[in-house]
Amino acid sequence: MKAISVHSIRTRRAAQRGFTLVELMIALVIALFLIGGLVTLVGAMKITYNSQSGLSQLQDNERMAMTLITNVVESTGYFPNPLINTAATSFPSGAAPVSGTFASGQAIIGTGHYSDPAPGNTITVRYLTTGSDNVINCTGNTSGVGVAATFVNTFSIDANGNLDCTLIVNGTAQPTVQLVSGLNSMNIYYGVQTNGGVSTNSIDTYLDASSMTASDWSNVKSVQIKLNFVNPLYGQPGQTNSTQQYISFTRVIDVMNKNGAT
Repeated sequence: MKAISVHSIRTRRAAQRGFTLVELMIALVIALFLIGGLVTLVGAMKITYNSQSGLSQLQDNERMAMTLITNVVESTGYFPNPLINTAATSFPSGAAPVSGTFASGQAIIGTGHYSDPAPGNTITVRYLTTGSDNVINCTGNTSGVGVAATFVNTFSIDANGNLDCTLIVNGTAQPTVQLVSGLNSMNIYYGVQTNGGVSTNSIDTYLDASSMTASDWSNVKSVQIKLNFVNPLYGQPGQTNSTQQYISFTRVIDVMNKNGAT
């Protein structure tokens, strides 16, 4: 039997020896450091993605909301064939959908003080369509080809921060449609010509609905709409405008049949 040398035994033991406790602790610290960096990177990427997604959704909501409101308000008081029809025959007096009463020939009405807290003000407008003139209502739809209709459109903000469209077609109320979300309130001014002695259809003052008189409603030339959206970055550290709770989007909309020199 061959004797095993001491050197050979030591070599085998050295080859079989594992990591020491100090080496394991160092490796663990390095691994934790790398994992921590990875978690931080993933968290930052998630925050960036959520911020970009929120801002993109905000821009889409702003664009859609103001486009629909603009298209509807511009059509206020429209009626086809003015050689046969008049404002008085097209728009008879009657109760407005939200509050107040339409006078004969009146096509626009609203509610609230400009400074009212959320949900703010409402606006209701009405106009006619032949169904072949591509006139849309506040849902973005037409009445159908060749189908004449009277549209009464109301825009308001509900308790959940949605921009709502309440539509009446030929006297029949339609289900309320939620157009966009993420709003806090809506504030409205009406551009009015109060000086009847000037024949240029020029706006000389802006009033809120609570300050309007019966004669003012028939002299509305434009509408200033301010939509206050919830800032998706509000309260997020390290983000621009993170302390600004709401982002406002304002537009002045001409009432088409009321503008231009006479």
